[in-house]
Amino acid sequence: MSKKFTRLLLCLTAIASLVSFAECSSNKTPSSNPNGTLDTSHETKIKVSVSFDAMKEFVQAVGKDKVEISTIIPAGMEPHDFEPKAQDLVALSNAQIFVYNGLGMEAWAEEAISASSNSKLIVVEASKNASMIENTDPDEIKERGQYNPHLWLSLKGAVIEAKNIKDALVQADIVNKDYYEHNCSDFTNQLDNLFNDYSRKFQSVTQKSFVTGHAAFGYLCRDFELEQNSVEDTFADGEPTAHQLSELVEYCKENKVTTIFAEEMASPEVARTLAKEVGAKVETIYTIESAEDNMNYLQRMEDNLSKIYDSLK
Repeated sequence: MSKKFTRLLLCLTAIASLVSFAECSSNKTPSSNPNGTLDTSHETKIKVSVSFDAMKEFVQAVGKDKVEISTIIPAGMEPHDFEPKAQDLVALSNAQIFVYNGLGMEAWAEEAISASSNSKLIVVEASKNASMIENTDPDEIKERGQYNPHLWLSLKGAVIEAKNIKDALVQADIVNKDYYEHNCSDFTNQLDNLFNDYSRKFQSVTQKSFVTGHAAFGYLCRDFELEQNSVEDTFADGEPTAHQLSELVEYCKENKVTTIFAEEMASPEVARTLAKEVGAKVETIYTIESAEDNMNYLQRMEDNLSKIYDSLK
């Protein structure tokens, strides 16, 4: 463990102690039953801490007005690059549930959970029980881990994550089990309907490949039997070599690619450079790592799918 992170954990532990003391001194804090579930007799909202925006979207969809959500990674911050400071993690000390994606997305999560000194914290690795895509590039494995973490960009993956979150909310608040079950069912039905709509559309096109600046859409591609081609070394930062850019230019020309998808949080200039080289247009595509354009998860995913479909037609 780095000295920097050790200092962070010591600070967080100290803060956790202060938060715990403050809670014990307050008569506004909700009580817990012996089994650890929340006493909701006073309609106190469940405090949920989440790692980044997509997790917030799923918690909000299932918990609605019965949850109070705090997001650890600030808006506009690239999650892959995030190194938490003590103040970023204070919410963990006071939360009843912590939701993170997993699959290596939040490398800091386990140590932060431990340092929070929150023995009643219900921890949700939202990607639990998902069928994972393994990274094959040695450099990517070294830098990012064994698995592709972008499960939330799959509608099927979102169903899994929402259900794992629902289970945690039920565990924390069994009195409102039916409420969470209903909300989760409604949300997953919307996800399934969107999937079915675009499954039919993508089956109707012969072109199956699209180009992005960020290799974030592997699970989406698996859903719809598509293929993404991304600008190498822009997983979260960096620029392509001249040779890599030349190969992508050639690929785009051979496959008559007319659209390059760019993400504002992952080197959009590289995508624009590639588009200029091949005479393609640039379209924004959402990675849903941060709140964007006042659109919720379903709206942004539908926008993504619509743009990809139009580019393949």
